[in-house]
Amino acid sequence: MHIKREMDMRLAGKIAVITGAASGIGLATTRLFLAEGAKVLGADIQAAPADLGAQPSFRELQLDLTEQGAASAAFDACRTAFGNADILFNNAGIGNARPILETDDEALNRYIAVNFAAPFKLAREAVRIMKSRADGKTGGAIINTASVFGMRGAARSAAYGPTKAAMIGMTQQLAVEYARDKIRVNAIAPGAIVTPMTQGRIDSNPWFRREAVEGTPMLHPGTPEDIAMACLFLASDEAKFITGVTLPVDGGWSVAIFRPDPATA
Repeated sequence: MHIKREMDMRLAGKIAVITGAASGIGLATTRLFLAEGAKVLGADIQAAPADLGAQPSFRELQLDLTEQGAASAAFDACRTAFGNADILFNNAGIGNARPILETDDEALNRYIAVNFAAPFKLAREAVRIMKSRADGKTGGAIINTASVFGMRGAARSAAYGPTKAAMIGMTQQLAVEYARDKIRVNAIAPGAIVTPMTQGRIDSNPWFRREAVEGTPMLHPGTPEDIAMACLFLASDEAKFITGVTLPVDGGWSVAIFRPDPATA
């Protein structure tokens, strides 16, 4: 087993807040950040896997991010455990996209609360900390989870897609506004990624499987680790001159006009 030296770790000395850290993309990113030397405060409404709790560089905070005061609670918990955060991975969200006539007010409000309002409040708290910190350090990296459904129109995505488009817009606005404070703000736009949230749809929904998986030029879905690697790059000093970017990690889905026929490809 190869163990990296601290000097070779890409996030050595960094402190990160990761939301949605208990499963899927958030869990894969948490594991990778820890392996690369970061200390991580993982926030999720669900409990994190038990093995994470045994790691001294990880702290768990189980809470509903849509509740009043959740954003400040997350950063307060991070400060108590490790110090002020250098990185925010705004990852928690909900999917299960549906057409507009099947989206009632309750569902609409839930999409907005989870996919945009909560990340907005977390980003606001991160900016407040990164802009002027008691330890004298300034700057940091914010990474928002958007979606290819926020970059292009997609059937049956009347509320989900716009909330992800809002994440892209927020990314661009904050990147411009806080560049001089050395705060970099970027987004990841996953395509079809096999997570607990999407696997059921891939297995049971022929439309979703056809459009999102078979419609991907690479002809297969991605993994949470694919997203984690992109997040690692954007969080690291290797991306020190990159801000305001939305990076698709989608096997070519977002740029394809005529997609290959799986039967003949």
